[in-house]
Amino acid sequence: MSAIESTKRQRRPHGRTGGLLGTVPIAVAGSIAVTLNLLSPAHAAADAERERAPEKSDATGPQKTVGVDTIRGSFAQGAETASPADTDTAAAPATYRVQTGDTVSAIAARFGLSTAAVLALNGLSWKSLIFPGQVLALGGAPTPVSAPAPAPAPAPSATSYTVVRGDTISGIAARFGLRTAVVLSANGLSSSSIIYPGQRIAIPGVAAASVDTPRAVVAPAPVVTAPAPAPAPTVQPGQVVPLTDEMRANAALIVRIGEREGVPAQGIVVALAAAAQESGLRNVRYGDRDSLGLFQQRPSTGWGTPDEVLDPTRATLAFYGGPNNPNKGRTRGLLDIPNWSAMSVTQAAQAVQISAFPDAYAKWETSARAWLAQLG
Repeated sequence: MSAIESTKRQRRPHGRTGGLLGTVPIAVAGSIAVTLNLLSPAHAAADAERERAPEKSDATGPQKTVGVDTIRGSFAQGAETASPADTDTAAAPATYRVQTGDTVSAIAARFGLSTAAVLALNGLSWKSLIFPGQVLALGGAPTPVSAPAPAPAPAPSATSYTVVRGDTISGIAARFGLRTAVVLSANGLSSSSIIYPGQRIAIPGVAAASVDTPRAVVAPAPVVTAPAPAPAPTVQPGQVVPLTDEMRANAALIVRIGEREGVPAQGIVVALAAAAQESGLRNVRYGDRDSLGLFQQRPSTGWGTPDEVLDPTRATLAFYGGPNNPNKGRTRGLLDIPNWSAMSVTQAAQAVQISAFPDAYAKWETSARAWLAQLG
């Protein structure tokens, strides 16, 4: 009987090493086992739901920085691979009240719905904000059909990494000294996929034994983020939302600048509705992609530098446009749009903001008119 046959007979399915391999260190045993084809590398279970893997946080709120994360690795027996993990989802209620820390994507995943469906059902865009206490409609949102998870690309040896909040594929790849494209390919992902906390990502070319002997990882520098804004009430068509002190100060600024620039009352109502939809009348320092400030203007599309779009006075002047448009020749304000006064409030706001959800401004019209009457 050869040494290889003897070793195979002594192998046990319930341990990492057994028989002949049980008497040597686990790292050496692992190398011997792979060399003799007694064990094959493990493959991380693929998530059933895959979307984009952006470099930034969920559009519905700021990300929190998380420290060094737990790495999990395991050997698979023989030629078997791990089956996709089952995800339990609760039946979707008709409505859901937002809790602290919630995001639209997390709420959708919790009830087996698509993020796009929940956004559309509530008239939200990818850069809209949600707040604790807000009520989201979930009833009638179509349940996404999960596509079969592609098998990860084979690698000579691998471990798996469990995604935590704030992770990106590029950040995970850099932590293990790999190129982003390599990690995407190993997990059947594309540059438009999204990863979620709890998802397991295969790390190709990293020996599983390294899980038992972790190497030093330099923690990323903490990111300082602005505190989350105070909860905003849910607005329904015809409802007047009461102003908080912060909202009142910003609304008064919009009214004051509009009157100084000679903007008709209808134009001031448009500006108030736009700011309410985009930021909740708050000068926030985060948003979808690089959107910032009261009107969620984007530096990358010509609205100004980050500091400029965070200046409420300048941002308001840019929204109104006209003779004193600070971005003349780069962006169009309300007064720069032909026949804007013949448009509805939501049509005029959309002509300036170019939102993915053009009808979302309409629900703020009643509040905007009441605010103008209070502050004008």
